[in-house]
Amino acid sequence: MKLFDMLTSEDIKRIKEDKGELDLTKRVKELDNSLSIALDINDNYQRENKKLKEKVRSAEGETSIIKAVGLNSPEMRALQARVKELENNRPLNTMDEVAYRELEGKNQANVKEIDRLSEENSNLRLMKKL
Repeated sequence: MKLFDMLTSEDIKRIKEDKGELDLTKRVKELDNSLSIALDINDNYQRENKKLKEKVRSAEGETSIIKAVGLNSPEMRALQARVKELENNRPLNTMDEVAYRELEGKNQANVKEIDRLSEENSNLRLMKKL
């Protein structure tokens, strides 16, 4: 005879209930452990996220300070003034360049005329000697 055959239906029912309670207790402990692990991981992530947000905020603050100081520095102001000055003088520079080219063309024409007159003068001297 087997042990299982000797048990009454009430014994079998009680064993199943006890086993079910043990299984449920074990499962509750497993879930509780998993929950603890998940909460620890969440806490770690939240702490790390807070640190990263502080670093980002600090870096953004430093960047805005650098931009403000850089754009308002005496050197930058001087450069901006020089750019405006050059932009305002640009039409004059263009006009000067056009005038220079005209004068250069007239100068070359005058040089050619001088060369021609010099050669003519030389020819007249030769003719005078003859």
